[in-house]
Amino acid sequence: MSTFDDRERAYEAKFAYDADLRFKAEARRNRLLGEWAAQMLGKDGDDARAYAMSVVTSDFEEPGDEDVFRKVQADLQGKVDGATIRAKMAELTDVARRQIVDEN
Repeated sequence: MSTFDDRERAYEAKFAYDADLRFKAEARRNRLLGEWAAQMLGKDGDDARAYAMSVVTSDFEEPGDEDVFRKVQADLQGKVDGATIRAKMAELTDVARRQIVDEN
């Protein structure tokens, strides 16, 4: 093996690790966002868990975060404005990343 091959494999491994971390963090963020929104809606227990999972699955509708934002915004209409939801998403993205990294 040459140094170039080793370096290429290292970059590929880092890319795969980063992609996996990003996927896990987004899914965790969506669950945390769903739990927060469920609390805002007055849900608890199994209803809150089911709602959080519906937020997670809403992310599979299209690439990016807009599908998740639209779902939560529609569900929280009249309770929370869009800027608050986006701020919560940003906050929970950081929280989710830290949780995933700490688990590894």
